[in-house]
Amino acid sequence: MEKITLTPNSEKYLVLEAEVITPDAFAGKSLEEIRALLVWEGNTSWPLGKFFDVQGSTAANAADQAIVINGSVPRVKYIGSRMTAGAVLCKGDVDMYCGAWMKGGSIIVKGNTDAFAGIQMEGGQLIIEGNAGNYLGASYRGDWRGMKGGVITVNGNAGCDLGEYMMGGTITVKGNVDINAGIHAGRAIGAKDVGGKIVIHGDSPGRVGAQMIRGNIYMLGRIETMMPGFALKETKDVEVDGRTAAFKVYQGDRAEAGKGTLYVKA
Repeated sequence: MEKITLTPNSEKYLVLEAEVITPDAFAGKSLEEIRALLVWEGNTSWPLGKFFDVQGSTAANAADQAIVINGSVPRVKYIGSRMTAGAVLCKGDVDMYCGAWMKGGSIIVKGNTDAFAGIQMEGGQLIIEGNAGNYLGASYRGDWRGMKGGVITVNGNAGCDLGEYMMGGTITVKGNVDINAGIHAGRAIGAKDVGGKIVIHGDSPGRVGAQMIRGNIYMLGRIETMMPGFALKETKDVEVDGRTAAFKVYQGDRAEAGKGTLYVKA
């Protein structure tokens, strides 16, 4: 793959909206054209090259284009949003909407992501080696359609409302999560659709699967307070991430006539 490296310079800014930092936007352009791509600070647009040193080479198409952000950019939003192919590596923290609406390719974040990472994702892979903020893999504000496909992996913890309105794909969190994991999951899919899959290796304070209709949630840690709308059906051995263990199998959320499945490690 051809690689473009973006190195943050000393230029000051409040918050940048940088939807142009994608393989789709970089592929086929010269370095000067990439430096001239516009990012937004409030209602003012600036060239990308004002804030980043841009070096490397470009590919003819997005699938062969890699982008490396050589530093932490915790106030840069929309990195990798709507990308369809290629690869993005962030060597630090990123702001909101990282990987939002992405359809393909891969993003690796070596640090933390803020809220709304991977919202309404349809394909590709988003790996967060640190912690994820609220609304990971969720719907856009006011929408009832969440993540449709792809894979999100968080090596740390995640905030509240992850997988909100989830329709498909897989979210795995290897740490703890806040409340409302999988809330409204499966509401926008049909009766014959399987729905999404959420795997949580750590603990949650509660409301896991609240108002869930379809899909599967696997809790390997502890739920402090179970939702009353889930009915225990059986206890059985289930394989999750290559390991087999006994799980209590619940169905719900019955308050919504839901048929989602919540597996809680026994």
